Amino acid sequence: MAARKRRELFTILETSADTETNTVSDSEECPLNLSADVKWFEIPFRDPDSDYEEEELQENEGETEFKSTAAADETADSASYIAGGGCNIILVTGNGIKHEEYAEDYAEESYYSTSNNCSETASTDSDIDFSDLEEEEHSGLFSSDDLLDEDCTSPDFWGEPDQVISIEPFTAVSGPQHSLGDDADTLDYFRLLFPDSLFEHMVEQTNNYALYRQRRSGRSDAHWHPTDLREMRAYIGLNILMGINQLPDYGMYWASDIFIGNAGFKKTMTARRFEKLNQNLHLCDRESEPTRGELGYDGLYKIRPLLDMVESTMWDSYAPNRCLTIDECALASKGRFSPTQYMPSKPLRKGLRVWMLCDSRSGYCHRTRVYVGKPDEEAALGVARKAVTSLVRGLEAKHHHIFMDSFFTSVPLLQRLLRDGLYACGPTHPSRRGYPDTLKPRNVGKLAPGEFYQCQRGNLVATVTRDAKVVSCLSTNSAPGIVGISPSRQRDGEGSDGDSSGGCSAPGACLGVGMGLGLGLGMGVPRPLPLLLYQENMRGVDLCDQLRECYQVGRPCKKWWRYFLWFYVNLCIVNAYVILRETRSGAPPAGFNGKQFSQRHFRVRLAQQLIGDYQGARGMERAARKRHADSPLEYGHRLERMSERSRRCRNCTNKGLRHESVFGCKICNVHLCRGGCFSEFHK
Repeated sequence: MAARKRRELFTILETSADTETNTVSDSEECPLNLSADVKWFEIPFRDPDSDYEEEELQENEGETEFKSTAAADETADSASYIAGGGCNIILVTGNGIKHEEYAEDYAEESYYSTSNNCSETASTDSDIDFSDLEEEEHSGLFSSDDLLDEDCTSPDFWGEPDQVISIEPFTAVSGPQHSLGDDADTLDYFRLLFPDSLFEHMVEQTNNYALYRQRRSGRSDAHWHPTDLREMRAYIGLNILMGINQLPDYGMYWASDIFIGNAGFKKTMTARRFEKLNQNLHLCDRESEPTRGELGYDGLYKIRPLLDMVESTMWDSYAPNRCLTIDECALASKGRFSPTQYMPSKPLRKGLRVWMLCDSRSGYCHRTRVYVGKPDEEAALGVARKAVTSLVRGLEAKHHHIFMDSFFTSVPLLQRLLRDGLYACGPTHPSRRGYPDTLKPRNVGKLAPGEFYQCQRGNLVATVTRDAKVVSCLSTNSAPGIVGISPSRQRDGEGSDGDSSGGCSAPGACLGVGMGLGLGLGMGVPRPLPLLLYQENMRGVDLCDQLRECYQVGRPCKKWWRYFLWFYVNLCIVNAYVILRETRSGAPPAGFNGKQFSQRHFRVRLAQQLIGDYQGARGMERAARKRHADSPLEYGHRLERMSERSRRCRNCTNKGLRHESVFGCKICNVHLCRGGCFSEFHK
């Protein structure tokens, strides 16, 4: 690879909180979706026919002028550092990599035809399938993608990174979409996403499943009585509180120990009633469930009503903002479910996988797709493209910016999204089909930290750079030749006594750039624009996971579909909290006396409103015990042999005595001594 001369080839532009509106460039507004403190540079493209000798003469004259002050000299060294190997652009020609020079008067041009300001703030395609990937409406849709695959592999597909890219402005309506007034409380926002009709469906299917279990076992359950809407709400409220006040076993919430037991749980319902609801909780009709191999078989049949309802309410309650994130989410599971994946490189090595579309700024989850197992080889082709297109369905021609991880990003996918009016950005693997050969590791060689190469075809820009490691990236929403330094890479309190110059309008601005370039004052590494955009906007799913993982809902069990139930309940809580926070601009609901209304306050308030004054189950069980005391035999209670092994008598234990017996009451599921313990216990 040819050596690079240390020359000042760059128009250095600075943006900060004080100098963002005053720059030396005459170009259009900075097309960065970054915070205002990010230092950025624009690297102009040099016409190959430019006169090298005249440029060198101008540089020599410029060097004598820069030597007038120390700060100006440091600024020249900063630009020289980038030119000498810190940042580079390659031009793709028929002969491979070719290093070109850069024009000095590029400050008058712009890569962007419109503004590109967003909102503030080693594997191949997998063989997985997704639950809700709908069939494409047109049979020729995937054939057009195949044509794109063939086109992107042609030798003359990629060109020089000097083309003007066009980004249409985002004008769609975004944010919370509801008609709630100022007096709305947490339960009202939760109902937007988890409506009462879903509670009623849970009540109906839970009662049906309780009867189904009794018919299958051939005996009735004396401790079960049909549930209702109020009790189901209270049951969900108790599960929400268990995520805030966490104990190893749910029976400890009803313990008689004053330091462990919870008076609110005891007042709402008994431990036995809570256990019965756990046993019979259901979301589907088991009698009509198709078995594997039958027509209409659905791997997610047990949670299909929940998925259909929640997916619709999440999409309708919040219109997507401009920048969105697509990433995976893993759920810990102890149940038996064939699609459970083993992921040795993840913090959660074994669990259930869900793909999510979230807002990059707030973390609101708009849509999810569930992994349901390995399909056949034909269905596995292009599964990443199918997953992304299903997640963004309904956003066509609205000019959103989609940020994805390396599992999804490919040249055909970005072309497909661009044709649908969506811009995308994300890292990729150099082995992916369509990635330029000139940017592959065997052709680029060893890169210095901050050094990068780019190729372009229209809006599609391919980048390879070295930060902590070599990163390959594809984007359709960023112009080539722009680098920057994230403010998180800079140390606070470092500065210089010299004044700045060379295109900086505020003292100390260029010094911050020198710190980021590793010139002895800092440790930052410059990054090209696609990686800066990815770093700033690929946090939506992570933010949603942080809010969700703070307080778990539900308890571990052996039924796989329960994990999805509690996952979606928890997701609705997070989304409701985001809607309330943005609707009220951070102001708490009426009646809250604290200083800051956090997610913990939201969950506690929501659980209290779901439970309300419900005490029905406890009162009904007290009445049942009173009826049984009058005549226990009338209700099926009788003394009979319980097991071959003797166990402690419950009645004697309550009196502080120790006696064992093989007899007892099967309905009460307790061992009792033959004699007076049976009647005494039932009184």
